[in-house]
Amino acid sequence: MHNNLLSKSFLRTARNFRKMYSATSGEAVGKNEALVDILASEGIVKSSLVEQALKQVDRGDFVPYIEDAYIDSPQPIGHGATISAPHMHAYALEWLKDSFTEGGRVLDVGSGSGILCALFFKMMNSTGTVVGIEHIEELTELGRGNLAKSFQNELDEGSITLVTGDGRKGYEEQSPYDVIHVGAAAPSVPQALKDQLSVGGVLMIPVGPEHGSQSIKLIRKISEDDLEEEDVLGVRYIPLCDKDHQLKYS
Repeated sequence: MHNNLLSKSFLRTARNFRKMYSATSGEAVGKNEALVDILASEGIVKSSLVEQALKQVDRGDFVPYIEDAYIDSPQPIGHGATISAPHMHAYALEWLKDSFTEGGRVLDVGSGSGILCALFFKMMNSTGTVVGIEHIEELTELGRGNLAKSFQNELDEGSITLVTGDGRKGYEEQSPYDVIHVGAAAPSVPQALKDQLSVGGVLMIPVGPEHGSQSIKLIRKISEDDLEEEDVLGVRYIPLCDKDHQLKYS
């Protein structure tokens, strides 16, 4: 997942991160909590539920280089993919927070580093089921290895599952889902993802052309036949595409 958000709030947050690193000489200890505190001070993290989840999942477990873990920017994880900037994870959790329920089901399309699978699980009070799907096996293995650092039991029990497949088709075996999150931009919303959303559920997906204007949509399933759409943020993501096309971004 890749994004580019240059709001005034983002620029203020970046300045605050530089101050934090200058003041602490880049020490990693306590940085995850400090990161979340800055996001809260900038009004990006608004709710105690999101704050708690972000503080319980250490970003340092999911990035290739620990010295880059707590900087508010996306980081490459290989194979044309990135782990998104912390502020984007915070936005996603805030937008979706009312749809997470204990014992619920969540699908993360383009699960990459695995961090959102961990965060979604925490948002359900460490209950329910989270499925992450990647179409590149090496990324599936990367995410599984990252999650194993703190979530081995959940992987063993199947509470968190990572699979390799075409995320545009969702993962029907464990549907329907209360929340579906997509980490790449689709030219239009895949029908399979709408079909696999439960009534009352929410689909978060960037929509727009590759290299063009894109926006994140929140799609709520009002009934089996009715969907409600809301545009919440302009973004720039890599495309939701096939494996060969994504590897062009490597």
